[in-house]
Formats: sequence, C-alpha cells, structure tokens
Amino acid sequence: MEVGIEALNAYGGQTYIDVRKLFEFRGLDLQRFDNLMMNKKSVGLPCEDPVTNGVNAAKPIIDSLSEEEKGQIELLITSTESGLDFGKSLSTYLHDQLGLGRKCRLFEIKQACYAGTAALQMAANFVCSKASRGAKAVVVSTDVARAAAKNTYAEPSQGMVAVAMLVSEEPVILELDFGANGYYGYEIMDSCRPEPDLETGDYDLSLLSYLDCLEGSYNAYADKVGGVDFQSTFNYLAFHTPFVGMVKGAHRNMMRKFKRADRDAIDSDFQERMKPSLAYCSEVGNGYSASLFLALCGLIDYGSFHNPKRVGLFSYGSGCCSEFYSGVITERSQEKLNEMKITQALENRYELDMAQYEKILDLNMEWMFGVKDKVVDVSEFSDFYESQIEGKGLLVLKKVKNYHREYCLS
Repeated sequence: MEVGIEALNAYGGQTYIDVRKLFEFRGLDLQRFDNLMMNKKSVGLPCEDPVTNGVNAAKPIIDSLSEEEKGQIELLITSTESGLDFGKSLSTYLHDQLGLGRKCRLFEIKQACYAGTAALQMAANFVCSKASRGAKAVVVSTDVARAAAKNTYAEPSQGMVAVAMLVSEEPVILELDFGANGYYGYEIMDSCRPEPDLETGDYDLSLLSYLDCLEGSYNAYADKVGGVDFQSTFNYLAFHTPFVGMVKGAHRNMMRKFKRADRDAIDSDFQERMKPSLAYCSEVGNGYSASLFLALCGLIDYGSFHNPKRVGLFSYGSGCCSEFYSGVITERSQEKLNEMKITQALENRYELDMAQYEKILDLNMEWMFGVKDKVVDVSEFSDFYESQIEGKGLLVLKKVKNYHREYCLS
C-alpha cells in the first residue's frame, strides 16, 4: 500500500546567531565547538512562537491545494514539547490560521523529540486504514527553546524550527516502507522539561540512551524486516539531530558494531550516506520534535536521486522512546521539495550581533509560559522586523488577551 509524505516544508525563522561567535563571546571551549559541528542556530523573536512557526511551514503547502484537496484533510496533528497551554493544543490555532474545514480531528502529541515520528506514523495508519477513503492528514512538528541556557554548552545547540507534512496515498516526497518499523523504549531521566520554562537533565546519560536506542530500534527493525544490512540496505540515513557531532558519533558507533569498519571506511560512509541530511541541521540547531524531518529536508535537497533511494530514519525522544523506519525518495521528491526554497529562506535570515541576541533573549523572557495579557511591541526589534517580516505575509503573534493568543499576517 502506498502511503507517506505528499508535501513537505520547513520554516527556520528570520534571525540567527553565528555559533562560533557565540562560543567566543561566552568564553566556551572552542574544542567543544569543533565537536558540535554547527555553524548557526535560529533565534526566535517575541512575535514568533510554535504556532506562527508551524503555520509559516504549513501555509505554502495548504495554499498550493485546491478547495477539493483541502476538504480531504480530516486530521491535523501537532507534535511539540513547547506547548502553550496544558489543555488547549497548538493544533486548534493552526487549524484556524490555515483555514481548514471543521470536519477534522485536531490534537497534539508529546513524547520529547520522538513526537514527530509518532504523529507521522499515526497519520499514515489513519490514511492506510481507509476509514475515510481518500482522506489526507497534516502533521506539524514545531518546537522552540523556551529560554536559552546562557553560559552553558547547551545554549549553542538550542534552535527553533517547524516542519509541516501532508500525509496521503500519494507519497511524492517519501513513500514509507509501511510496516517496516523497529521500536525501542524504556523509562529514563535523561533530559526533560519538568517546569514550563526549564530544560534540564543529564546530557551524558542522554547521549548514552540515544546510542542504545539507535542500536535497539535498528535491531528491532531488522528482526521484523529480515535480510537487513546497516550499510547496503539504506542508500542514505537521516537521524534525529540534537547537534551534528552527536549524529556523527552515533553513525561511527553503528558502523563499528555492525560492519567492523575502520576509520577511513566510516568517514567515507558518513560523507556519502549521512552528510546530506545534516545540511540544514547545522544551520538551525536542535529542532526537537522537528529535528528528524529537518534532516529529511536536507537529505532530499542535497542528496542524489537519479534513481529511487531508500533512506533509513531514526527518531529518538528523551524519556525515552525511539523508532527506526525507512522509506523511498525519488527524483520527483527532490523536484517538489525544491519548490519550497528552504535553502534560500535560511540564507535570507538576518544575522544578530551579540548585543541584539542578548536583547532578544531578554525580551523573550517576557513571553514565557502563562502570559495572560500582553501586546507584542515590534518597535523593540524594528531594525530587523522591518527587513525580515513586515509585508512578507508571515504569521506573527499580535497579542495575548485573557490567555487567548491573537495572530495576524505581517
């Protein structure tokens, strides 16, 4: 049965900070900068939140559909660990701003960075069930760093991004190998958000759990599918990417365990099968539940698909749950995603200097979880609001009134 991603787009914000400059400004060890393997990270503005980012990712997809096709959307799932309300899900705001019909299920999934894959698989199973023949689903993974962990090694990797997917029986972007999934999960306290505005945890433990889950979920996939080889079965790989260096280490670990490969063979394989997926992740930072799908965007835009290629996908969410699954990408996939111009959008972001970055962090602290009444004052960052957002037709947060968030197009 054909099912998968029909359309895909990513939104990585309008401003960024150079990661090396951030290291130097904070006085962090530059050797660890080399291990991070990141160039830039996106920085959210006070007028941006998980809703605006999600809509700005999804709107180009929805706007390209006919009214009949829009009417086929019967499921909208948001995945996030950056929720704005303990009860009301982000999906309700996105549904409204995207102008979707009311005969539509709306809900949200939370399981750290794994939530995006959980949402995609739920949407794919809904489509495959044919409970509503011809129905489509929209999945939007959208996350932001609540508050920058200033003067820590977590700060340079904390990004913001949203990735939107249209899931249907016409998988132009990615045809899932339906049923080819390996799951692996258990309880562990590695990284978490125990308070609305706090990210914390044991990051060394999280790295070990990530490696354990990659091996465990791949083995589960191999047990189910049979005849699988880590190197030859998959033309490309795309992993959840908290930072690029972590993915490189995970790939090295798998190549040593399953292929007994030496350093040169590992480096060559990384360049060929893994590096294309990291093109955008190195420019945006950790996208949490959207991270794997940002890697998929990078792979499709920068891989070679003259012939159909199978990609192995690994999703991990702290706490923890993981999944290894696969799908097929074609030349048409690349042609369709190129229409979204993700590279150009990221290149057009505004580079913040350190004074501007610090000011934005301070302003964002005023917009933490639970704001009841507040108006966004764009004059406080007008120097780049005018050039990056004003008149561009992007969704922005206007104000919060009695906890209800109000939005408008710029």
